[in-house]
Amino acid sequence: MDFDFFHELLSFDSTSGKEWEVAEWLVRRLPDLFPPSNRPDIQAEEVGDDTLNLLLTWGEPKIVFCSHLDTVPPYIPPTFIPGSTGSLPEVVAGRGSCDAKGQVFALVETCKRLAEEGKSNFGLLLLAGEETGSWGAKAFAKTDFKADYLVVAEPTDNCMVSASKGTKSFDLKFTGVPFHSGYPQYGVSAVDLFVDFVNALKAKDFGTDPLLGETTWNIGLVHSDNPQNILSPELTCRLYFRTTFVSDEAVTQWMNEAHTDRLTITPRGGDTPARYWTVDGLPSKSVAFGSDAPHLTNFVHKAICGPGSITVAHRDDEHVRVADLATAVEQYLTLYRAVNS
Repeated sequence: MDFDFFHELLSFDSTSGKEWEVAEWLVRRLPDLFPPSNRPDIQAEEVGDDTLNLLLTWGEPKIVFCSHLDTVPPYIPPTFIPGSTGSLPEVVAGRGSCDAKGQVFALVETCKRLAEEGKSNFGLLLLAGEETGSWGAKAFAKTDFKADYLVVAEPTDNCMVSASKGTKSFDLKFTGVPFHSGYPQYGVSAVDLFVDFVNALKAKDFGTDPLLGETTWNIGLVHSDNPQNILSPELTCRLYFRTTFVSDEAVTQWMNEAHTDRLTITPRGGDTPARYWTVDGLPSKSVAFGSDAPHLTNFVHKAICGPGSITVAHRDDEHVRVADLATAVEQYLTLYRAVNS
């Protein structure tokens, strides 16, 4: 494994919106990693402001390996932690090591192996903006590119994802009537409206899915700037659901019915729960996180599989085991052979 390349990759701050520099570097760096007799065609497509999607192809791809270049903030430099014997690293830490530059590294190593064996009919797709709405994936879906199989690399403990939850995002605005806090009976607090809404949401039973379990939700970006002695005239926040096959439509219906003259709900989009391609002999499980996979409609069959654990992704102690990266490469090679046998 080319750990110098991995260290260089992790040394770029490519937190969402800053992918351009690492993408340009990859355009220059990647060709030299492959044998001169079997180097890829590389296409770089600008997506939005200062971001790039990269597509590497060997022949006409039947299977495409895919991951994303952006990471969540803050940027954390890489650390290579050696094992008890030898000089090779045992664990790699730092931002992106687990989500998703570790996956990019494993995919590049896979493509190197295939190229060295003289294989063709595969591709490598590296996308921008996954962590902030899958903007790169949505842009790529509008291109003319088509292929039969897609493998999206995410931290799944090297298990193939049998199904994943959907997502639903909403902007909420609660509108109160400001008044002196000593006389709350003459006004309406937007904070109270927010609390009542949250309590109703907590009491709502969206059902239990036999495969994906419970529906979960989270509230962020809560803002109300009223002084402490004035009832809040307005509170805004964002509500984010992770839905199941049982709850996906019910969540949308419940939110549609929650509109009042004091609550404005603006849908921000999302995706539905989905089932994915799995292969006999490789472990599989369902997951609760989202990915670019639902948005990449260019492909007939889609899989999600990769090294690392979602339990350390986005954390300050983010890391991946080198042994898991090696296992991932072998699994990706197995997937290539499964569709090219």
